[in-house]
Amino acid sequence: MKHSWWQEAIVYQIYPRSFMDSNNDGIGDLQGVIRRLDYLKELGIDVIWMSPIYQSPNDDNGYDISDYQAIMDEFGTMEDFDQLLREAHSRGIRIVMDLVVNHTSDEHLWFVESRKGGGDNPYGDYYIWRDPKEDGSEPNNWGSCFGGSAWQFDEERGQYYLHLFSKKQPDLNWENPRVRDAVFAMMTWWCEKGIDGFRMDVISLISKTREMPDGVVRGLYGDYGPYCVHGPRVHEYLQEMNERVLSRYDLMTVGETPGVTPEDACRYAGNDTHELNMVFQFEHVDVPGKYGKWNDEKMPLTVLKGILSRWQTGLYGKAWNSLFWDNHDQPRAVSRFGNDGAQYRVKSAKMLATCLHMLQGTPYIYQGEELGMTNYPFQSPADFRDIESIHAYKEWCESGRVPHEAFWPCIVAVSRDNARTPMQWDDTEHAGFTQGKPWIAVNPNYKEINARAQIGDPDSVFCYYQKLIALRKQYPVIVYGDYQLLLPESEEIFAYTREYEGKRLLTVCSFTDKEAEFIVPEEFGGAECLITNAVGRKEGPDKESSGKEAIGREDSGKDACSGRACRKGGIRLEAYEAVVWYKELA
Repeated sequence: MKHSWWQEAIVYQIYPRSFMDSNNDGIGDLQGVIRRLDYLKELGIDVIWMSPIYQSPNDDNGYDISDYQAIMDEFGTMEDFDQLLREAHSRGIRIVMDLVVNHTSDEHLWFVESRKGGGDNPYGDYYIWRDPKEDGSEPNNWGSCFGGSAWQFDEERGQYYLHLFSKKQPDLNWENPRVRDAVFAMMTWWCEKGIDGFRMDVISLISKTREMPDGVVRGLYGDYGPYCVHGPRVHEYLQEMNERVLSRYDLMTVGETPGVTPEDACRYAGNDTHELNMVFQFEHVDVPGKYGKWNDEKMPLTVLKGILSRWQTGLYGKAWNSLFWDNHDQPRAVSRFGNDGAQYRVKSAKMLATCLHMLQGTPYIYQGEELGMTNYPFQSPADFRDIESIHAYKEWCESGRVPHEAFWPCIVAVSRDNARTPMQWDDTEHAGFTQGKPWIAVNPNYKEINARAQIGDPDSVFCYYQKLIALRKQYPVIVYGDYQLLLPESEEIFAYTREYEGKRLLTVCSFTDKEAEFIVPEEFGGAECLITNAVGRKEGPDKESSGKEAIGREDSGKDACSGRACRKGGIRLEAYEAVVWYKELA
């Protein structure tokens, strides 16, 4: 496999609306990002992925774009962006833009013109229009991701248009070559400006079948998936995009691909497919329940390990993995996969970071994850700002289908707003995010969980992330090594090995609040401990031990594991303990 900079990079996702407010209007902005670049440099990341900053009426917080080549007024100006690009590049940090081209805003010029009708109108076929059925109803029974029908009737044109998301997000018609020309020209404009790549929003949805029959009913509406996900021409379109734009620049490209399998990923991002560098898959964060995605249950560890392992082995040598626990669409990692209670939040946040960053692929850190930020304690639907959460509560509860008491724990657990509360910079009012009124409430635990309290504290989550990032840059086996899962049936321990060019890693992570026993594989006897979240871990049991002694402890908070040998035998892991051992083969 050819080695590229984006394989060795660590990506940090910024949700600009919630990152840092420079003008105290309660909304994060580009100047706020510029102010915090030194913080990101200190953390050690290489790439910033910016969630959309384009002009938008904000029906879906910027994912409804009305002008691809202008900056949202709330975020600043194009001059601010140019400054951000210069300042980031001067620190060795690259900028990846969010590319949203499955749909636009209904306020985009293209749609404003398209709704005037077809004929000689050059924009008439820019979107997916269909006539009503004879009774005037929708062309089919498809449901939108945000609730309700996926079709909206337009009085001016007298037809329905397709919107797989909000009705203010009409889907583009990629069958039209003029649409592709316009999209590729816009992408080229940004590349010429000097950006370093694209994260492509729901890119697996851009090709739809021409026939659009009713879908299998799931809940109130039909499933559009078989007709819109991995559609018939999606790879043709992406290969054209690569040929006309992506291949001309040194870019990082990652496609958000709902419904993707490892086999699909090898088509989207295979070493020789000439489409994308990598994809986002969502199997490990998809825990469907009786209310669809709304579910407060945790995925069994055996299932989680099986999914991640299948991706590790399925893509190795064929395509490249992207690694993430959370993002702007997912709840906070430590609340979902770890334990966000006071006793174990720090420990489990470090454990989750270890587990992810030692896997093969490019790691993504979502803002605040490096601090162990948690889900927000929502009290009522009035707390929500996310269009998906608001619509879901209306569709499930206000309709009378489900009692509030049954649904509330589920929506609180996975609402996208959990990730969108302001970044917690310090313990001053509004967590140092703004001196105005924040657009969404700050998590009340900001007094305890904030960047100022953690920077320079060797026991903090932030400093632990710094160590993980530094290790990745030092040991190629972390980036390029193969993967082998250990203990696949354990519901307590996630352990795996990596190997590359005669170097081996053993990563052991406890996902339980109880002690758990682990038998060190014989070949790791004498291995060096690279990192652990255990307090004062000493050496393991010696070679003559029965294999059941607990590893010794020291009272200090220092990383006593570093530089010590791993001895063969059994060890008892602390609650949420993580440890990584390294050994060079003779």
